Amino acid sequence: MATGSWLTASVVDSAREVIATAFDEAERRDPEHLRPWVCLVDGAKHQSDVIAAGARRRGVKVTIVCDFIHVLEYLWGAAWCFFDEGDPVAAGWVAEKGLAVLEGRAGLVAGAIARKATALGLAGPKPKKADECTRSFKNKRVYLDYPTALAEGWPIATGVIERACRHLVRDRFDITGARWSLEAAEAMVKLRAVRTNGDGEAYGHHHLTAERERVHASRYVGGVIPAAA
Repeated sequence: MATGSWLTASVVDSAREVIATAFDEAERRDPEHLRPWVCLVDGAKHQSDVIAAGARRRGVKVTIVCDFIHVLEYLWGAAWCFFDEGDPVAAGWVAEKGLAVLEGRAGLVAGAIARKATALGLAGPKPKKADECTRSFKNKRVYLDYPTALAEGWPIATGVIERACRHLVRDRFDITGARWSLEAAEAMVKLRAVRTNGDGEAYGHHHLTAERERVHASRYVGGVIPAAA
């Protein structure tokens, strides 16, 4: 079970800005860069590129690991290029290839899928998912080092992240008939993150203090409120 988690989210900031915020939190926790930094991603190239660029700017080594559930989704997509829909044999094929990827043989799996598509003479749109799987495994092979991740005890699936997204966003915003402006939605998601991180009471105190200063103290020279005020 994940411990010491810290959540953030935004509906207006770019991926680069949100990732920079996450890097700031990591810097706060490990300013000397003595711990291993691991980023678990869903495989989006832009996301990985932003993380890699941020790591270079900060002079820290970051290991990027691609979510294994996405790997399985690619394999299932490829499987239906080779088997009839619902064929139980497909499950065994996906399990075999999935285990091979976990053992660090993603490149070999990609090659095997490409050869199978060629051997079956698949043409037209039929081999599309198999091609996508092959291309993904080749392009992301550096992020598919599951033997190292498992040996180090690093996470390889984004379940805890998906759960956090559901808590921060869907549980509040995915309500039938709800309408939100971007400004209000951003404020709400930030408040939910603050509360989830255990900082709700501290933020509430800060908010009340800031409001008092804005409404009352600013009326007086030097921001000092007379005792009788």
